[in-house]
Amino acid sequence: MQINPSGAQMADKVEASSTPKEQAKKKDESQPSRKPQPSSIDVARKAGVSQSAVSRAFTEGASVSKKTRDKVMAAAKELGYQPSILPRILVTHRSHLVAIVIGGMYNPYYAQIFELFTRKFQEEGLQVLVFFVDHNEYFDDAIPLIMRYRVDGIISSLAILSKEAAEECAHMKIPVVLFNGKRQNIWVSSVCCDNIEGGRQVAKLLFDRGCSRFAYIAGSETLANTDRQAGYVGRLKELGIDDVIIEQGDFHYEGGYAAARRLLQRSERPDAIFCANDLTAIGAMECARSQFGLDIPNDLMIVGFDDATFSKWESFDLTTVRQNGPEMVDAALALLQERWREGRDAPGKLRLVPGTLVERATTTKKS
Repeated sequence: MQINPSGAQMADKVEASSTPKEQAKKKDESQPSRKPQPSSIDVARKAGVSQSAVSRAFTEGASVSKKTRDKVMAAAKELGYQPSILPRILVTHRSHLVAIVIGGMYNPYYAQIFELFTRKFQEEGLQVLVFFVDHNEYFDDAIPLIMRYRVDGIISSLAILSKEAAEECAHMKIPVVLFNGKRQNIWVSSVCCDNIEGGRQVAKLLFDRGCSRFAYIAGSETLANTDRQAGYVGRLKELGIDDVIIEQGDFHYEGGYAAARRLLQRSERPDAIFCANDLTAIGAMECARSQFGLDIPNDLMIVGFDDATFSKWESFDLTTVRQNGPEMVDAALALLQERWREGRDAPGKLRLVPGTLVERATTTKKS
């Protein structure tokens, strides 16, 4: 099919002959009409009550009879009315909004944690605003934007808050809870897995399994990585093992693969590797099998940390330290609620949640 140029030109001329006002009118007429949203006045008329009664019916803890509340709710449902959040903020000084700042979603474990936070907060009548920053980067630049929403609190996961930004949040009376993060000052709270104890449990397990050459594949420079390494190395030292090889990873699959290659190229390669997280451990396993033809666990034992969903898969069946996600999320919410009750300028707190060593096939030798 060929386009008729003359026809196109004629259409252009006709369109050009219309005035801008006529063109705008035609455009408006072509758009579907939108019904105005019902207001609290509409609900009041429908329910046969005052506008203030409608406001009280939608305000938690306000004085209103059950009969009136039921009438208001029935009218609101019929009209499709939803109250604006802004008046409630002005009256109660509470937005019921919590900002979650996430430093990347590369690790499936933290995707699970994000879902737990969202579900838990919604159960408590809180709504979540999500802000993404790069992994382990400062989110100071996001603070002014977060404050525009008048959030009641901030949860940070895999993102870093500087001391100056933490002090600014304290000045604005916005409580901050770090999830597996390092506290910068007394005004910031933190909930962490007991990473040191987790590392100690891994060391004892591998020692009891008869391993003699130990290695650790580290993650990037975070509190979680530092504590896991310290617990592992410290417990091995107590057991008489002074030489532990440390290879640098980055909490990613590729970093684990590359670090394992460097470890296994050694003339005396390790027979036990503890990895900073499960993603690193999976990378190390793939390298050991595909590049060196090693049998896991008979030639090499590998342990991760997190207990991400994929660690249970048959092809991995990874021994790991389970972070108790639901308990940690509950603890983070409790820390926020304590600050709301005790006053937002109250000092922050630290909550440690024990991890659980979960032994699977990567440390159980085949007979």
